Amino acid sequence: MNVAQLMNRNVETCGPDDSLAIAAVKMWDRDVGSLPVIDREGHVIGAVTDRDICMTACFRGQPLHEIDVSAAMSNQVHACRPEDALIEAEEIMRAQQLRRLPVVDEDGVLCGVITINDLACEAEREAEQQRHELTAREVTVTLAAIAARRGTRDLAPAP
Repeated sequence: MNVAQLMNRNVETCGPDDSLAIAAVKMWDRDVGSLPVIDREGHVIGAVTDRDICMTACFRGQPLHEIDVSAAMSNQVHACRPEDALIEAEEIMRAQQLRRLPVVDEDGVLCGVITINDLACEAEREAEQQRHELTAREVTVTLAAIAARRGTRDLAPAP
């Protein structure tokens, strides 16, 4: 199975010039904790999380509608391709401590998102069908890596 078969194609996004208030409302409405930030051509240029929004507002002491997404977003883009195997997406999530991973085409244009929840559900389905492309142990190790405090990761070795 590859990423394209599991990814969510209906992805809410925001732009770097949107306000944090707009991003927060989009997250609330879609019940997500992160949005890919895209430029006018649809290229992924970063991500903003609910925590990014809270911490930026706290330290700036300004209302969300006065702060652009660009002030809070992560500029580091970690992504996978639709044709990648699920284990490749899982390995990126583990190494980068990401719960959600944008899926981009060869030009870097957003075409979907895959989440740790997607991988966990697929690992469960595979366990029930006795397939083993992605094991529950791999997802568990990845979840532990994602949840670990940055800089203090003392994790079990990859499966």
